[in-house]
Amino acid sequence: MSDPAPLTHDVPVDISPLVRRIVAANPSHMTGPGTNTYLVGVDEVAVIDPGPEDAAHTAAIVAAGAGRIRWILCTHTHPDHSPGTAALVEATGASVMAWSNRGGLRLDRRLRDGDELVTDDWTIRAVHTPGHAGNHLCFLLVDEGLLFSGDHIMQGSTVVISPPDGDMGAYLESLVKVRDLGPVAIAPGHGHVIEDPRSLIDWYVTHRLEREAQLHSLLIGMGTARIAELVEAAYVDLDPVLVPMAKRSVHAHLRKLAAEGQVDGDGARGEWRALSPADDRGTGRTATARGT
Repeated sequence: MSDPAPLTHDVPVDISPLVRRIVAANPSHMTGPGTNTYLVGVDEVAVIDPGPEDAAHTAAIVAAGAGRIRWILCTHTHPDHSPGTAALVEATGASVMAWSNRGGLRLDRRLRDGDELVTDDWTIRAVHTPGHAGNHLCFLLVDEGLLFSGDHIMQGSTVVISPPDGDMGAYLESLVKVRDLGPVAIAPGHGHVIEDPRSLIDWYVTHRLEREAQLHSLLIGMGTARIAELVEAAYVDLDPVLVPMAKRSVHAHLRKLAAEGQVDGDGARGEWRALSPADDRGTGRTATARGT
């Protein structure tokens, strides 16, 4: 499944026999070229991630659907993925499906892991993938082996895990879960189709574990440190605009290490330290991530 088409805003592009992509005009350092909206189906159409509130983007989706849009599926309720739902419902009368109705999203059906939407031509299966967000779903187009990954996996970048809703431990488990599904390709929420999913997922997991080990080692050497100090030590030549995202990811790593009894710390702004086995043996205490 090749994807040579440019990521032009609000222009429908075929990426498979059953799938078209429309990119929202919301490019940024967080969204890359913009949020991808996908239309699945020919005679009956499901829209995955209507994107932000944007009249031109909604109009492009409605035009591409040509009166055949029946369902709207949201991977999660972050502001670049789901707020366009209300306008699309008003224009099409489509039913809305997602994990939860946070962020003002109003559902007709709550989806759980393994739930399916089935037509005569295609089947879409919901896959619960918490980590980036607790209510995050990926959607597997069973007929083509194509996984719509939302913000769980992105082309060209890693994913920000932002506590408390973002959970690094859950994210790593969800990556393995998706890898084990064996998708043929991944249609991400941002960027081009990913044509070698297993290699990218393996790299994601390796990268996260390496970063975790680096942060633990830094804490051992520094004695105590705040998250800002760890970011400065761990991220070389980081673009200043990316520092807030790096801080959130470091916090997520530290919370995971704290849950495993390897570090102890005081939230996003306090000091953190590495724990030795003697810390737990001597006091019987459990490592915590306070103030989070």
